[in-house]
Amino acid sequence: MHPLIETFQTIVGRRHVLVGDRQTRRFRKGYRFGEGRVLAAVRPGSLVEQWRIIQACVAHDVIVIVQAANTGLTGGSTPDGEGYDRPIVIINTMRMDRVDLLDEGRQVLCLPGATLDKLEKRLRDIGREPHSVIGSSCIGASVTGGVCNNSGGSLIRRGPAYTQLALFAQVDSAGKLHLVNHLGIELGGDAEEILQRLDNADYSPADVLGSDNQWASDRGYHEHVRDVDASTPARFNADPRRHYEASGSAGKIAVFALRLDTFEADKDVTVFYVGSNDPSELATIRRDILTDFEHLPIAGEYMHRGAYELSQDYGKDLFLFVKYFGTDHVPAAFGVKSWLDGLTESIGLGGHLTDRLLQAVMRLLPEHLPQRLNNYRDRYEHHLLLKMGGGGVEEARRYLSSRFPTASGNYLECTRTEGQDAFLNRFAVGGSVVRFRDVHPAQVEDILALDIALPRNTRDWFETLPAALESQFVRKMYCGHFFCHVMHQEYLVQRGGDLEAIEQQLLYLLDQRGAEYPAEHNVGHLYHAKPALRDFYRALDPTNSFNPGIGKTSKKKDWAH
Repeated sequence: MHPLIETFQTIVGRRHVLVGDRQTRRFRKGYRFGEGRVLAAVRPGSLVEQWRIIQACVAHDVIVIVQAANTGLTGGSTPDGEGYDRPIVIINTMRMDRVDLLDEGRQVLCLPGATLDKLEKRLRDIGREPHSVIGSSCIGASVTGGVCNNSGGSLIRRGPAYTQLALFAQVDSAGKLHLVNHLGIELGGDAEEILQRLDNADYSPADVLGSDNQWASDRGYHEHVRDVDASTPARFNADPRRHYEASGSAGKIAVFALRLDTFEADKDVTVFYVGSNDPSELATIRRDILTDFEHLPIAGEYMHRGAYELSQDYGKDLFLFVKYFGTDHVPAAFGVKSWLDGLTESIGLGGHLTDRLLQAVMRLLPEHLPQRLNNYRDRYEHHLLLKMGGGGVEEARRYLSSRFPTASGNYLECTRTEGQDAFLNRFAVGGSVVRFRDVHPAQVEDILALDIALPRNTRDWFETLPAALESQFVRKMYCGHFFCHVMHQEYLVQRGGDLEAIEQQLLYLLDQRGAEYPAEHNVGHLYHAKPALRDFYRALDPTNSFNPGIGKTSKKKDWAH
């Protein structure tokens, strides 16, 4: 047994130190992509425990991957195959999920395992909302994961997750570990004192300093996104304007706490559902609303008919689970599923038996989506879910009623249930793509997932592929945050297809359109980090001790090749 295992057990207890392929499967295998071997997965229950684990890892020169919900789509919080020159330890932070309200809830302090769902519920009682809400990246995602990945979310006015106020551990060029307190909260000078006081919430309002000259959100995004004639995207992962310490760090430092702005919740929310067979019609709506409306939409989500159908058929269990049990139980449900998949895999039944069983059960249940939405699925190829609040409701109502019906499209004003179901079906899309792959292994080689940001001035936004490339796919899925021009384009490649060659063809076409990628997901182990992003990673982690290999960079110590 590696000497570190006993050290970890002393720090957190034997129960929270997991070793062996089966025990560590849910931590070392990505939700969508990536997996690798690890020395251990450790689950600290306090910030002090997390600090001591990292100290031990640095002292023994092992790789540290700090992970929260492990719901990322690009493998950015798990190992990726071989090529590492040191053992890997995963530190999973989900036991540390406290959320503190600051300044009567106008800001929050989040520990590293706090989920977006928990934060949203914490703020709901005081009439406020976080930067993001359910489904903006993945159901069950953590607040820290969103900030570290520059996740953009679905909420148009708030921009990418961003803060300059963070508490984190960092290894310097000499290999020495430091705790950096840039939270703007007085907690003492010694590392363990700082962390112990934070563990105990031992601070008062007088200890919380003002943050007028340090941002805890992207304050300028609501104006930035309105510039529909700009030749650059509104937001994308490699944009240096939103790289700052924890923000965009992709696990190259170990985050202990974040301080973030909150926002007054919208009242009198209404969802308008637009259907059209002409993509240029939606492009005109986007430009008109961004340039002429006084009130920006809360959200404006796009779904292609194919995405609607895929989610309707293969995301049904997730839809029903969230609708009736809430999102706070999703991480635990995924954990149980991963354990069962590991068990069936170990006894020769394959790793996706639960998917096939769940899909079979779902086919026996009655239709779950409202009939009016299904009618629009049948009539229209392109769907826009427009969520408005306050004065924006009447503004949208007047605008849409003046435009529709047309020869190619129409809209409907949703009931409360229809609006909730429409957005939940939209956010079940990501899981439905995985489900389709896992229950159709004879047809599908794998998922090729692209997360792209189109220039703000793009009018011809919908992708048209050459016939030879189109024939390589079993199914395609298009959805996205339409007003930000962030699109999620996923391709289920036919069995035997050359994923790398197909991906390069797709990326070439995107380059011709001026797209940036990834848009709001981390580069993970799928994308090459661009030079400015690589430089940011190296500045944060000069010895390459945290999450090496991210963005297809070096996996070796000191960034050796």
